[in-house]
Formats: sequence, C-alpha cells, structure tokens
Amino acid sequence: MYDPTIFENLKVAFENHVYDLDNLAHKITILNRVDRMDFSIMARDFAIEFILVDQPNVTAEIVIKASLNDLADEILEIPEKNPGCSLLLRFNKRVHNVAEQCEQIEKTIYAIWEDDIDLTQTLSFIHEQESSTYLNRIDLKFKHKLNEENMGQIENFLNHVLESLKELNSK
Repeated sequence: MYDPTIFENLKVAFENHVYDLDNLAHKITILNRVDRMDFSIMARDFAIEFILVDQPNVTAEIVIKASLNDLADEILEIPEKNPGCSLLLRFNKRVHNVAEQCEQIEKTIYAIWEDDIDLTQTLSFIHEQESSTYLNRIDLKFKHKLNEENMGQIENFLNHVLESLKELNSK
C-alpha cells in the first residue's frame, strides 16, 4: 500500500488550511500555487501565494521543500536521521525609504517570529526605470525541519502569517 511522505502530508495540510482562509473565512485571496517535482535533483517543493483581502499591497508565500536526502531518509527509514521538510515564508512589499523601512520590517518580523528564523531582505528595482521604490523580498527561513508532528501547529503558524501581513501592510 502507498504510504504518503511527510512532504505529501504537510502539503495537503497546508493547502487545506490556506484554502479555508480563502473560501470559508474570506480573509485572503490566493494568487498562485506551485506543486513541483524537480527531476534534475529529485526534490519536491510546494508553494502557495496569497494576499489579505482588504490589504493587497503585500504578498505572502509559504514554501515547503523536501530534498532527495529528506525523501530518501524517510522512505528508506534510515536510523538516526531526522526526515522532514524545510519551510520558507516569503513576503513581497514595496519600500520607499530603504534604511528606515527595512529596519522596521526586521523588528516587526522578529517580534512576531522570535528566533525561529533566519531573516533576509533582498531589494530589487528595474534598471533604467524611474522609480523611488524598491521591491523588498523578505525571506524567513525556519531553522527546524517540519514533520507530521507539526501539523497541529499549522493554524497557529497561519495566524502569525496573517499578523505579519497586517503589520507589513502598515509599515
């Protein structure tokens, strides 16, 4: 009998919770969804991107990934290995005052997520286009792998994502 991987179980759990926030609670609008198998490196990734219904200026994207090693450790039941999935949370927001806004964003993110993350802010702009704004890609890479034991925490995780979206929209 087919036994779903940790990745498959987490993907379905995240999908269900996020779609409930869209279709039932009407708190978010889903913009994009990716479910990919990368055959060149034998890895899986799933991403779902959304905005708050009443605040569309900041996007959030949840990305879960399982590498070949993660999948092999689980399927082969290798002793003393910790199979699981990596978790990345990405926000995209336009900023005008880089120094001030990026510092505010960092403080806001760490106030919500504490020390569970590695935070990176990457600024970009279109060359030769007159603009005083930059696109800030805010990546929160979680330090610990996820597995099925974390499924009960998805609702709380999503509440933190929604709180982050609200706070980032106000900055």
